[in-house]
Amino acid sequence: MPRIPSIVGHADQIAQLQVDLAAGNVAHAYLFSGSRHLGKMTTARWFALQLLCDGVAPELHEQVSGQVERLVHPDLLVLDQLWMEGTCEDWEVIARSSNAPQQERAKNGVKTDTISIDDVRALQERLYETGTSKWRCCIIRSIERMQDPAANAFLKILEEPPLGLVFLLTTQAFPSLLPTVISRSRVLHFHRLPSRDIAELLGGMTEDDVHFILHLAQGVPGIALQLKESPDALRAQRLMHSKAQSFWRSKSLRERMQLLAPVHERGEEAQLFLMHLALTLREQMPKAPMMYSHALTDLIRGLGTNAHRQLIAQRFALQVTV
Repeated sequence: MPRIPSIVGHADQIAQLQVDLAAGNVAHAYLFSGSRHLGKMTTARWFALQLLCDGVAPELHEQVSGQVERLVHPDLLVLDQLWMEGTCEDWEVIARSSNAPQQERAKNGVKTDTISIDDVRALQERLYETGTSKWRCCIIRSIERMQDPAANAFLKILEEPPLGLVFLLTTQAFPSLLPTVISRSRVLHFHRLPSRDIAELLGGMTEDDVHFILHLAQGVPGIALQLKESPDALRAQRLMHSKAQSFWRSKSLRERMQLLAPVHERGEEAQLFLMHLALTLREQMPKAPMMYSHALTDLIRGLGTNAHRQLIAQRFALQVTV
């Protein structure tokens, strides 16, 4: 068998895919559902490798594996990172995760991360090419990015897929998908992993770093790997965690309002600080007043609306300082 990319956990899902392949019961579409960074795309790439090596002489498996890794195998199409004007225009960067045609996106100056009907049509032209392997594979990450016209066009392909083509789809928003897309796919749900599984990824790190990363990852292996591979990111997370701890420990309304500055603007920094507020509050349980949890829930809900973010943050600081 071809070598297996590093997959942590998800033994049941891997076993199911292996059984399907061994029994010749491969579905024309698989849908991997779960939150971010659980390993859905890694598993999709692994299964694509198994399919593309099916029926291939063992001495050629290493060659196929290299082609899959570099996204140059003629029977593998991947739609992952998308070209976006002003955000992601470097074709070399895009080529590391996607090899599906995206020239129309550049021609039209697309600025969003949504998959349009033009993207599906460009993909469709490639799907009906003659393959060289027993199977052909098309991997699409986060299909919830499809606009309604794109989802409907894609559904038509799912209803009458090209012979030998296997779709490997991932989603972080299972409830938002068209029921007909779900019903035409074999669904595998991915879940958070126990800490012992993720700890295997953190060899060579200090005990303190391992403990902090496991606490921060909350069962998500991708987060653990990112922090292990980027000392700068780990330091930034430690700093943000420290600020969140200071927020709960402070008795000063002014200091608390200053510490809430990251949530005044929408963006990743605000989301990360809210996560650290939740984690550091959990660290204090059950000693922390129950009103803190209710106030934090109200803050998160409020920031999800179009209301004035700084005013919502100030109200939260007042609630927990009384």
